[in-house]
Amino acid sequence: MSILGSILSKVFGHEVPAARATASAPTAAPAAAPAAAPPPTVDVVALLDGLAAKNPQKLDWKHSIVDMMKLLDMDSSFAERKQLAQELGYTGDTADSATMNIWLHGQVMQKLAANGGKLPPELLK
Repeated sequence: MSILGSILSKVFGHEVPAARATASAPTAAPAAAPAAAPPPTVDVVALLDGLAAKNPQKLDWKHSIVDMMKLLDMDSSFAERKQLAQELGYTGDTADSATMNIWLHGQVMQKLAANGGKLPPELLK
């Protein structure tokens, strides 16, 4: 499973189909295909704030991809974040980890929202 797929699975509590996890925009279904049910809505803030309240570390998941990955009990190493950047199509310099991390956080927030995550506008920059 991809790193993004793992993040989505941990938030939504089930595996998210790869096409939905990586799609940047919804695509139209062929006319003959039955309409797929919309993904269930998950209050991402409530879920992650709940996990943060139980965690002994003070993790700022709302601003940090590293802290979000730690909160989800995932490897947040530079190598893993570089892999996530590759999965999401990052074209910047991966050696500039601060810029990459900011971009990754924004992309992950957008992917969560696109897959049924309820997030406030300030987290969807």
